[in-house]
Amino acid sequence: MSDQVRVRFAPSPTGFLHLGSGRTALFNWLFARHTGGKMILRIEDTDRERSKKEFLDEILLDLKWLGIDWDEGPFFQSERGEMYRKAAEGLIDKGLAYREGNAIIFKVHPGKTIKIPDIIHGDIEFKTDEIKDQVLIKSDGSPAYNFCCVVDDDAMGITHIIRGDDHISNTPKQILFYEALGLKQPLFAHMPLMMGKDGAKLSKRHGGTSVTEYKEEGFLPEALANYLLLLGWMPSGGKEIISLGDAQKEFDVKDINNVQARFDIDKLKWMNSEYIKLKSVEDLYPMIFGKLLKSGVVGENVDKAFLLKIIELYKARFKTLSEFASLTECFFKDDYRVDEADRAKYINDDSKKLLGIFLGRLKTLDPFTAHAVEEICRKIVEESGVKASALIHPTRVAVSGITKGAGLFEMMEVLGKQKVIERIERVCA
Repeated sequence: MSDQVRVRFAPSPTGFLHLGSGRTALFNWLFARHTGGKMILRIEDTDRERSKKEFLDEILLDLKWLGIDWDEGPFFQSERGEMYRKAAEGLIDKGLAYREGNAIIFKVHPGKTIKIPDIIHGDIEFKTDEIKDQVLIKSDGSPAYNFCCVVDDDAMGITHIIRGDDHISNTPKQILFYEALGLKQPLFAHMPLMMGKDGAKLSKRHGGTSVTEYKEEGFLPEALANYLLLLGWMPSGGKEIISLGDAQKEFDVKDINNVQARFDIDKLKWMNSEYIKLKSVEDLYPMIFGKLLKSGVVGENVDKAFLLKIIELYKARFKTLSEFASLTECFFKDDYRVDEADRAKYINDDSKKLLGIFLGRLKTLDPFTAHAVEEICRKIVEESGVKASALIHPTRVAVSGITKGAGLFEMMEVLGKQKVIERIERVCA
């Protein structure tokens, strides 16, 4: 085997791709690409009852969606059972393992110190006194996790194992198997786990925990990949927005932080909004159209030019693609939600009088442009001796149901003269 770096990502298809697993895949992939090495994909599907094809399909889709590809695989542990059994029986022949019914058990001798030269944490030591005899092959004939990992990692020529801290307790057991089988040990790098913003283990109360959930919520793949990258590693110069292409040039496993990373959904939303701003409206269109179509907001025959105008208006205002629909509801239907607090605050006898004057002048306005509408608004405010907000806020409530959004006059132009007049008339009635 050459000195080429060979890493692996080995998910179990017993659930969707967890954010932590996505980060593990990302770091392995970056290290392979940085060093000119190979990324191997191995599917650890020996849990026959819990492993599902739909989970596997989604994991593969999510990896590709994040921008992660692989050079070899996927290889399936469920297809390699004979290799594990032969390796286990070889240890029986050496007197290092024994049978217990149909199971094969590895004998762990006490009094030995196992040293793990971890790339991230430095040397870690374990005593074999704390490790009980290890199952190699279970009584049902399936291989035990720690044993088949070792057999596979050697067979696949893995040089570096980059994985989460939750595997540290598995590593001394695996090292015992490497030694017993007479195999060369790979280098280990255990990454501190991702935690919630409060320091607790990442769970549903911190937001979604799977890549699929963030994809469906409307996060861009490059934004999620970028954010996961920063949970344990920082590019030179402290820059936070970095493409995977640029990250490849800099990333080295030895630079991964040795402290736990905290997942902050607000930071991720900020980063996603930055990536949204970088995209053209034409790039955003198919993604937003797909979201709106799936949720029933628009049909297949939507006016593309109309939707492009709305995307342009709101591009700097939504943080996820899913937020777009709630922010722009008033453009797609007339029974849009109205904020009752805004209605109570801004729609009254005084504001209706101003709206009535505004309405009368809008009816004769041609062409109906944002600039022309704004000029009329400013003139009415000046004539009436009131603040601009006295007319702008009630008009916003009238045409959109809320006081937040894109520029009012630009919104009115996109909505069009007829809809604006109808909505203001409805409020003034």
